[in-house]
Amino acid sequence: MKYLYRLFSIDICAYAVMSNHFHIVLKVNNNKDWTDKRVLIAWGGLFDLPGPCEPYLRGEHISKPQLDFVIQKADVYRKRLRSISWFMKTLNEYIARRANIEDGCTGHFWESRFKSQALLDERALLTCMAYVDLNPIRAAMCKTPEQSDYTSIQERIKDKNTRLIGFGHDEKDLPFSLSGYLDLVDYSGRAILETKRGYIPENLPPILDRLSLDPDTWLDELKGFKSVGFSAVGTVDQLKSFCQKVGKRFAVGHRLKPVLE
Repeated sequence: MKYLYRLFSIDICAYAVMSNHFHIVLKVNNNKDWTDKRVLIAWGGLFDLPGPCEPYLRGEHISKPQLDFVIQKADVYRKRLRSISWFMKTLNEYIARRANIEDGCTGHFWESRFKSQALLDERALLTCMAYVDLNPIRAAMCKTPEQSDYTSIQERIKDKNTRLIGFGHDEKDLPFSLSGYLDLVDYSGRAILETKRGYIPENLPPILDRLSLDPDTWLDELKGFKSVGFSAVGTVDQLKSFCQKVGKRFAVGHRLKPVLE
């Protein structure tokens, strides 16, 4: 997964590897400014390059038709390197091959194709990330985030200089602190186990106020979130806009309440 992250124009926001499946939250970046050489080097880290691509990378002289072929292939690979479908195809195929070798068998490893849903704003992203990071706790595999093996939350706790997308002021980062997110996940995990769902502790993380998250609805939104069955997550207006962009009349989505100014 992290090897692919270094090659694709895709960031990893959160992940949780469970016993028979995994969850991963991805952010697709724009790679239109990648040079043809950078694209070919990245794709060559995944698959064999065809025809004159290797001589081109070595700086050898190639003919005009060969150069046109290289440019055409680079354009194809550039699009694939920002495609979630290709990211998941490459990841799942590798896992399936390794698993079949270990089990000494052949055939399908995964039950079905991966499911995906669009996260339409920062609140939807937060909800999904918290849902993913709390998966082992919800499954009673551990009691705390720091004990959650093979998860992004454990990695963030152990090593703040992680390859995962960060928290801070960079344009590709989420605009709050890592400690704030950890407080939010810890609070959410505790509250989900409370007999009274509406209980809000006195040390409510200020991040809820900063992102206009209503404490009275946050737990409902988190508990109502599912990793399958939804094609998008956002407010009603955002879901309508999403349908227009993807050319659909309607979409099965998880609706978040609109932010009250």
